[in-house]
Amino acid sequence: MRVVHTADWQIGKPFVRFGAKAEAFRAARLDAVEAIGRLAVAEGAAHVLVAGDVFDSDTPTNVTLRAPLERMRGFAAVTWHLLPGNHDAHRPGGPWERMAALGPPANVRLHLTAEPVVLAPDAVLLPAPLTSRAETRDLTARMDDAATPPGTLRIGLAHGAVTRFGVAENEGEATNQIDPGRADKAGLDYLALGDWHRTREIGPRTWYAGTPEPDRHDSQTVGTALLVTLTGAGAPPRVEPRTVGTFRWAADAFELADATPLASREALLRTTHDPVSKLVLKLKVTGALSIAARRALDEWLERLQAAVFHLDTTLALAVRPDPADIERIDFDGVLRRVAESLKARADDPALTTAERQVAEDALLALYLEATA
Repeated sequence: MRVVHTADWQIGKPFVRFGAKAEAFRAARLDAVEAIGRLAVAEGAAHVLVAGDVFDSDTPTNVTLRAPLERMRGFAAVTWHLLPGNHDAHRPGGPWERMAALGPPANVRLHLTAEPVVLAPDAVLLPAPLTSRAETRDLTARMDDAATPPGTLRIGLAHGAVTRFGVAENEGEATNQIDPGRADKAGLDYLALGDWHRTREIGPRTWYAGTPEPDRHDSQTVGTALLVTLTGAGAPPRVEPRTVGTFRWAADAFELADATPLASREALLRTTHDPVSKLVLKLKVTGALSIAARRALDEWLERLQAAVFHLDTTLALAVRPDPADIERIDFDGVLRRVAESLKARADDPALTTAERQVAEDALLALYLEATA
């Protein structure tokens, strides 16, 4: 038996900080649904398990509710199993009641209770839907006592955290906790989890799918779904991550010197993240540069911004004019004397960082004006 495991679609996320580009990110999330459907059809997976957070909030508009349903409708040979998560918990009058009232397609199942669901004569799904954003109980515990006939594949579907994933122990109470040993305790052949936005193996039978379309740089680079092959009750599953996302999210930081070859760094970016037109890049550059090298960096960043989909740049640079910079400003004259005075201030350790920065900025402006 084959299933596709996915989670954390968060349809309707606003992406406000990206301005006019926000619509492209929202559309990519719906494109990912279709990519998951194509994957299921191509690999002969009759079921897609969506482990929570189908929507970004519990107050989506009707159009937002309908949008993924219409994409799923187009894959009639696939049954889609949707589970409420912490972003879209099942509550009275919430999105799941509204979706049920809209009439989802026949191939979409809403799992709003913990009742076992037959997937095939020899396979049962054990869902654990969230009914609040922050649940203090481990809702997967009831899977331990869910009775199924001998030889039946037992598949769990849940949304929550098996660990704090590096969060400081004193940083608030943990919610939506899931026992990392649940698959063994409940005799599960596979436990499909959502909530963590990285594809991650917790154990041979327990996986986080990650998100099919990332939304931040500390998540995964590109969106994935998991193709899960179950050969029989008790046999270990084969889990294969597959790319389904559009955008690639990457972060890079490097120290720059006058002789640093920017062209080779750009070539590496283009090779690693092809096509760069779908790259969302966060870049931090540190170092000390001559004025000419700083100007070359600005031109490189301008070209890079035009090449990628979105660029966030943090610069922590000191301007250190060399003799050639001063010569370009003025060989001998009043501008030369002003430049030398500014250079002295920029190099003066007795001044504050802010005062030296003012001198560096003024020197750069003078250079640009004199060499325009």
